[in-house]
Amino acid sequence: MINKVKTTWKSKMQFESTNQGGDLMIDAGIESGGEGKGYRPKSLMLSALAGCSGLDVVSLLKKMRAEVDEFTIDIEASLTDEHPKFYDKVKVIYNFYGLDFKKDKIDKAVKLSVDRYCGVMEMFRQFAEITIEIRYKKNGK
Repeated sequence: MINKVKTTWKSKMQFESTNQGGDLMIDAGIESGGEGKGYRPKSLMLSALAGCSGLDVVSLLKKMRAEVDEFTIDIEASLTDEHPKFYDKVKVIYNFYGLDFKKDKIDKAVKLSVDRYCGVMEMFRQFAEITIEIRYKKNGK
């Protein structure tokens, strides 16, 4: 399977990128000569990581009949000091909210995503140290 993305320079530091899901704007921050009117490329990588794993987890939880009230993913990533700067350490935090957790199934779903299904996670493993944390929060707090 070949994925195609078309990215077009619009003006200054702004680009419009089109893929099968739609269009998005990419721009540099003001400190880098942009206007901050779009997504930053490295942050998009973290969003792709969270989205890829999140889709896996939600799908697996549904199959396991272990749905939760709410689910978020936080990512904390550090960049190297030297150019080209890249993420060398990435922490993925899975937050589950609800009252009655099926923790064994939730843990299994996360593990399957992290170790087997999420291709973006595997790509990140090629250049970063990845740590995983699962948090359970009662009543959406």
